[in-house]
Amino acid sequence: MEMEALTGVSIALLTVYDMCKALDKTMEIGEIYLCHKAGGKSGEIWNPKEGRKVE
Repeated sequence: MEMEALTGVSIALLTVYDMCKALDKTMEIGEIYLCHKAGGKSGEIWNPKEGRKVE
């Protein structure tokens, strides 16, 4: 499921980029990464950039 989420985010950013490129030709798309994943073979994974969410 994480690949679908990352693909969706990338497509959304590319859509915004396409709409705004006339205003700024030097735009950049920054970091896209997985923050948290639960389930599957790997179990629960937290990205160290985000830290573990306290509930």
